[in-house]
Amino acid sequence: MDPNAPKILIISSDTGGGHRSAAAAIVAGIQSFVEGESYTIQTVRAIEEAHQITARLVVLYNWLLRNRQHWMKYLYWAINRFRPDTREFFYKRTVGYVADLFERWCPQIVVSVHPLTQHMFARVLKELGLAERIPLVTVVTDPYYGFWKGWACDDVKLYLVASDEARQQLIDYGIAPQRIKVSGMPVHPKFAFPDEHAAQAARRALGLDAEKFTVFLNAGWEGGGNIPEIFRELVHGELDVQAIFLAGRNEALRSEAELVAAEAKFPIKVIGYSEEVEQLMRAANVMISKLGGLTTFEALSCRVPIIADATTEPMPQEAGTVNLIVKRGAGVLLQHASDIVPVVHRMIEDSKHYASLRAATITLAIPNATKRIVEEITSLIPVAASHQEEPLAVQDQLAETAPA
Repeated sequence: MDPNAPKILIISSDTGGGHRSAAAAIVAGIQSFVEGESYTIQTVRAIEEAHQITARLVVLYNWLLRNRQHWMKYLYWAINRFRPDTREFFYKRTVGYVADLFERWCPQIVVSVHPLTQHMFARVLKELGLAERIPLVTVVTDPYYGFWKGWACDDVKLYLVASDEARQQLIDYGIAPQRIKVSGMPVHPKFAFPDEHAAQAARRALGLDAEKFTVFLNAGWEGGGNIPEIFRELVHGELDVQAIFLAGRNEALRSEAELVAAEAKFPIKVIGYSEEVEQLMRAANVMISKLGGLTTFEALSCRVPIIADATTEPMPQEAGTVNLIVKRGAGVLLQHASDIVPVVHRMIEDSKHYASLRAATITLAIPNATKRIVEEITSLIPVAASHQEEPLAVQDQLAETAPA
């Protein structure tokens, strides 16, 4: 590690898998696309690490995501209504963590990929007199209109968003248009359109038939929601397919899925948590999933059409994604779990229908989005670094001003 390399601090959280994926995509993008410069990058799970109370809120969020997906809209309403990220109660309990992070790390730039971290980090930077020296950049991981109010903070220097709709949402929340740039979603470079040879190789690696239509059921980071019910319906159907079931971090679901898969008349590969989801997407002809922002765009980058789980009303920040996928013809909206068999059957039997779905995936993602995001972030670093005090001076300042 070069001690003189500019330091980038990325603020994330494991509330679902999308923010974690966004952080990883930015790190990989810096390593892949930036030439002639090295950077030292630190990614922190700020909400979990800041205080035991906020850590418990993360546990609650993920429990709801796994077990009570239909309650998530109430959590969304409560957070937008009471704004815990702006409350003094949470500030007093987390400011020590943030101040200590700056003291130990001394970054040249801070990048947030989570909607509940902007205000906290912006306030600490301001109170320590570092706001002009350390830019705060926010990469919004909700791609369309209707997302969390927490994304909007007057003290963010630059917003990078996925679409014109997301830009308009920030403007409607009071953010100045000149501080917002449409760059696309931060998708890891490993998610790329495979040729047929690569797709067949991915199926063989999973022990599946290289030629057969492959359905990928993605239960997400936490593993749960409505996907297990949809899976059971699929298993009982008369279909000439093979399937992959991803259970995420839910080991109980993985065991349950293996029992269900044993009843199927077609081959099924059940997988628990995986760091190689791109291989599963390469193997897939279609993905069945709840439409989280990053998962959707990862699939689109692999040119995989989506069957969007709408058996429970999507969370408000995901509704725009669902609507656009269907409007553009890159996916099908699944209103009832029992509809899954006829939906998949049509894709297999109607080649023109399936070809149109796959072709439509190309129209939704901004090309080279991660490269654009990385370029925007790194372009701010020389300005920041040229006005940066020596690390010791910054540490002294933090030590003097951080609360006891």
